[in-house]
Amino acid sequence: MARVLADVTVAVHILALLLIGFGGFVAWKWPKFIFVHVFLAAWGVAVNVFPIPCPLTALENNFRHQQGLGDLPGGFNAYYLYDTVFPRAMLPMVAVIAFAVVVFSYVGAYQRWRHREEVKDAPTHRLRLG
Repeated sequence: MARVLADVTVAVHILALLLIGFGGFVAWKWPKFIFVHVFLAAWGVAVNVFPIPCPLTALENNFRHQQGLGDLPGGFNAYYLYDTVFPRAMLPMVAVIAFAVVVFSYVGAYQRWRHREEVKDAPTHRLRLG
């Protein structure tokens, strides 16, 4: 059972990373989601910049220990992403691209929010027939 739970934790972790990267686009549809995304994005940056343990990595490590395995060598990103999804040497470029994607999604979310506000505040005109 610990193996299945570890695999589920990995899947949730990958989904969380995708949400951190692309969650700003969700706010294009649901503007209030931007507050959730800001929290998740800040958390993602903090976990990678400061020595703050990621709860999902800790949970996976717990399930690994139940299987008699050790901690993820180097953490989640080092184990699953670096040199698997992209070469470690490309990390600075990946970080810049990720930042640009988040900024683009926020600009788009703001533009859509502003347009909704303009439409909501626009006067409605009734057509009078004869």
